[in-house]
Amino acid sequence: MKQLVLLGLALAGWPLRGAAQVLTNSGATVTVQAGTTLTVSGNVQNQAGSILTNGGTVQLGGDLRNAGTLASAGTLLFGGTADQTFTPGAATVATLLVNNTGAVGNNWLFITGNLSIGALLNMQSGFVWTQSPAAGSPLCTLRLLDGASVQGEAAGRYVHGRLAVERANVGSGLTDFTNGFSISLPSQSLGAVTVTRTSGLQTGGLSYGQNPGGTTKGIDRVWEVVAAQPLNAAQPATITVSWVADDDNGIKLNAPVQLWRADQVTGPWAAQGAPGVANARTFSASATQLGTFTVSNASAPLPVALVSFTAERLGEDGLLRWATASELRNDHFEVESSVDGISFRHLGRVAGAGTSSQAHSYQFVDKDLARYAAPLVYYRLRQVDADGTGTYSPVRTVAVPLEGGFLVQAYPNPSAPGTGVALSIRTSQAGPATLRLTDVLGRELSQQQADLPTGATTLPLPEAGQLATGVYLLRVQQGGQQYTLKLVRE
Repeated sequence: MKQLVLLGLALAGWPLRGAAQVLTNSGATVTVQAGTTLTVSGNVQNQAGSILTNGGTVQLGGDLRNAGTLASAGTLLFGGTADQTFTPGAATVATLLVNNTGAVGNNWLFITGNLSIGALLNMQSGFVWTQSPAAGSPLCTLRLLDGASVQGEAAGRYVHGRLAVERANVGSGLTDFTNGFSISLPSQSLGAVTVTRTSGLQTGGLSYGQNPGGTTKGIDRVWEVVAAQPLNAAQPATITVSWVADDDNGIKLNAPVQLWRADQVTGPWAAQGAPGVANARTFSASATQLGTFTVSNASAPLPVALVSFTAERLGEDGLLRWATASELRNDHFEVESSVDGISFRHLGRVAGAGTSSQAHSYQFVDKDLARYAAPLVYYRLRQVDADGTGTYSPVRTVAVPLEGGFLVQAYPNPSAPGTGVALSIRTSQAGPATLRLTDVLGRELSQQQADLPTGATTLPLPEAGQLATGVYLLRVQQGGQQYTLKLVRE
């Protein structure tokens, strides 16, 4: 392999191929030493098997496509006058300087793969977009490692897409992630924390929160916070977020705004702290839980901010509880249940609070869980707006109490003639059991013995394939306990 060490300014030549406008490194080792600037007015292609080591500055007027080894402990400067593309491959970059002076709409640096920066992302002019301009391209992440920072972001020059910033040890005091997010802790440690900002994409459920109809939405910027240790709810953190005018997304700065939190950008959202003003596009509020944060006007990005939903056993019944932090045009909740987690049926209805900025608590009791004849019951809520729009909650489950020490199920049931049937039997005690299959007139068709373990077991029903269309009864008896199951062939 040949090697070229650049000691002066703007040196280009053998073994690089091409004119000064396009440089192709095909299998060579090129070194740009500290204090040296390599200026290329066009594209640079570092092909597979090639090595480009930069300890100084590589200034690019065109694209940089890396398929080999690119190690830049110095500065990569994208200073074109039209859109540029950086395909990083397996690159390591200390400093990325963006100074694209093209006309508005033609001054983008497209980063087409995940890229980590070790020291500094410096935005001087132009935009960065962490995605290829080709339709359907995946969204990438520009990641700033622990100690690295962002400088110079402002309206007309900032990162569109995902900008993640890592901090190795976040403890008490103020930690600024430099991507529009900072956190102040009273006296605790979160350990390693990564804050990923998604912005500028104009896509609901990805870069901003919204209600199902899209009529209420937050700024075009969200921050996902992932920490090694959970936040101590007894010692709330102060969250401060900021954004640029490009990402206002219709927010009214002359009206109160609110910080909102959710488990994911699709919601549901819960208000954090008190509403306030954000004339400078900076807003602070207290939070007792980490997650995904955004800002909207004091009306929520989602009509109901559901902060909890639980389901538990209450004797032989199921007890559902849920709470909201705020509600917007909430007409009612519909409670639904299922035995398979797929097909749900209506159980009841609970009136909502309409529009309210106050917290509200609700509950619903589902009587006699044993009637489901299933080991688990699945529950969900359907929150219905005044206009009839519905939004579903997460699903919760409750274990069904055993009836007489037994719970017997058949899959499938009903079933078609000629198909097999499997039995699922749950018992509270181990021991021999007798299974008797009869028709509806009580005539015994078969009998088998089984040694049942404690808990759940699955057994085939050998006679199932011979059963014609009709209704049958399966009686399972273990000691003094018995369970009768109806089998349907249709």
